[in-house]
Amino acid sequence: NVFKVRVANSDKNKGKSASYRLISYLAIVENELHLLYIYDKSKLVNVTDCKKSDRDKCYKCYRPMSSCMCRYIEPFDTKTKFVILMHPKEFKKVKNNTGHFTHQSLKNSELFIGIDFSDHNRINEIISSHHSFILFPSKDAVVLNKQDKRSLYKDEKDIAIFIIDSTWACTKKIFTQSKNLQKLQHISFETTYISQYQIKQQPQQNYLSTIESTWVVLELLKELHIEEITKKNLDNFLNPFINMIKYQQNLISNPLSNAVRFKRGRK
Repeated sequence: NVFKVRVANSDKNKGKSASYRLISYLAIVENELHLLYIYDKSKLVNVTDCKKSDRDKCYKCYRPMSSCMCRYIEPFDTKTKFVILMHPKEFKKVKNNTGHFTHQSLKNSELFIGIDFSDHNRINEIISSHHSFILFPSKDAVVLNKQDKRSLYKDEKDIAIFIIDSTWACTKKIFTQSKNLQKLQHISFETTYISQYQIKQQPQQNYLSTIESTWVVLELLKELHIEEITKKNLDNFLNPFINMIKYQQNLISNPLSNAVRFKRGRK
């Protein structure tokens, strides 16, 4: 989804070699087109000659290269398919989005960006081919801590768990508009784990980020003998998230850093 377009340079009366090259990355997020780079062809032969800057973006974790967390991600397989539904507003949160970390860490996962998934062919295909649940703490939700393997495997289909990566307000909007999601059985869990999201205030103390919620679900699926995840994989699953927190805390404690784009509040 990366495209190169030649743009004429009106300041130079030369041929094609003197024109600009416009590099764009196409991401279907409310029909936006993101400009990656523009360079003068007479000065650079190709984009690989450009020196990487601190604001170059990693298109795996969608963070600037200076704060890329991909080196902490260790992907592993699961029997359960995880489907991450990301609200477009969440996609734009480069600084603190954990949905990308979750997707990159789980080989058997898919990520989709949007609001109304009612007619989404791939999502409807997953729903029909799997015994599908959606992680949502409603009063009718199946609490994983109180179930056994047989109660989740009601047929021969593999399990798929849909996780909405968004704020609670935007989550309700996705639910309201996506008719196919409304038909899925809700699952939830009980945990004493407290979010480590120290750079972001959660609505309530027991609220968890996307990657933390997925980690709790993975642990419970292992206890139910639905998953055979190694202790190492579980222990390392939160590493990109934990290191992201450390990185942000370091920026806050060093306000003179060029990477800090905010000021401390007055006491």
